Amino acid sequence: MNYYSTNHQSSIASLQEAVVKGLAPDKGLYMPEKIKALPAGFFETIDQLSFQEIAYRVADAFFGEDIEADTLKQIVYDTLSFETPVVKVEENIYSLELFHGPTLAFKDVGGRFMARLLGYFIKKQGQTDVNVLVATSGDTGSAVANGFLGVEGIHVYVLYPKGLVSEIQEKQFTTLGKNITALEVDGTFDDCQRLVKSAFMDEELNAKLKLTSANSINVARFLPQAFYYFNAYAQLKKQGKADNLVVCVPSGNFGNITAGLFGKRMGLPIKRFIAANNQNDIFLQYLETGKYSPRPSVATIANAMDVGDPSNFARVLDLYGNSHENISADISGCRYLDEQIGATMKSCYQSTGYLLDPHGACGYQALKEGLKEGETGVFLETAHPAKFVGTVEAIIGEKVAIPEKLQEFMKGEKLSFELSKEFADFKKFLLQ
Repeated sequence: MNYYSTNHQSSIASLQEAVVKGLAPDKGLYMPEKIKALPAGFFETIDQLSFQEIAYRVADAFFGEDIEADTLKQIVYDTLSFETPVVKVEENIYSLELFHGPTLAFKDVGGRFMARLLGYFIKKQGQTDVNVLVATSGDTGSAVANGFLGVEGIHVYVLYPKGLVSEIQEKQFTTLGKNITALEVDGTFDDCQRLVKSAFMDEELNAKLKLTSANSINVARFLPQAFYYFNAYAQLKKQGKADNLVVCVPSGNFGNITAGLFGKRMGLPIKRFIAANNQNDIFLQYLETGKYSPRPSVATIANAMDVGDPSNFARVLDLYGNSHENISADISGCRYLDEQIGATMKSCYQSTGYLLDPHGACGYQALKEGLKEGETGVFLETAHPAKFVGTVEAIIGEKVAIPEKLQEFMKGEKLSFELSKEFADFKKFLLQ
């Protein structure tokens, strides 16, 4: 399958070129030329399939023309060594728990899949010394770093905003060493993302270094996130709860909800989506006004959603032919400030016993307020609450148990390089 740029100024690329390049030469994001609809029979029997079997069928629709069946199946099965269970929180509201992977965040799926797919293409090309650049507002960095840890021929540079990620998130990618380098940027996530994009556009850097990205701008990172939407539907179908399904996605850089929209195009019976924002409500303003007006992000307790110019909005526009009317028909939006997020976490814990993280709290509250009669709502619980232990404990007034996986990361020594938000300094670092 071929891929085109959302800016429509670059040549058509193969899957291999799209994955290895990451960003198109015209600064656009790659999109598949077609989105294959899965047969009705697949959805009729989906509740009888394992997560890995479901994911392979979805992956085959995107990548099957370009990768041998046995190889693709191995990549999928190696990626999904964990489950993403649907858990009932209260009547007609379910949590899709995406934090059962190695770093306890939803991005483990995309990070692990991309590491394996990029490794496959690099080996196929006989390349070495490929440099993966990734900006993170928290969970992307840890998922990508752990996914690529020890992969031969690849070096990962994780750029993160100084003081704006939790201590546990930071330790998950600053303590690894080996082929992982952490860069602590004196700025925001948007500054980190700008540095990464600027690197791809710099002729001198690209002449001397082989660069690619592992942010959700890369098709190999965001497309696999469609897997768990299909798995959620399968689990609800088993319970007779799959009709009139509404999915609420805590939204930052919009890669996650875009993957869900791709799933809907493939035939997945999702009635509608809700994009839950924190104070960084650029998408909600677009829905209300029809105008996209990015602005500098502000720090909140739902830090992974602190994005002022979401990259994947370009894919959403492209998917809907730039139609505000069509986008609004499938996606609604909402906004929650820190005080509201904290109040939701506390009330949910007290009334149901379910412990939310700040991002999942936005999704849960949106369903509480926006679910209609006869609908079943699923919100994406994107990270384990313990990754934000200080915030969560202060809100609920109780100690939060730290999973063993996170405890191991906390034992490591932080290794990072401080960097300004100026591109010249980042470029100098890479060339040295």
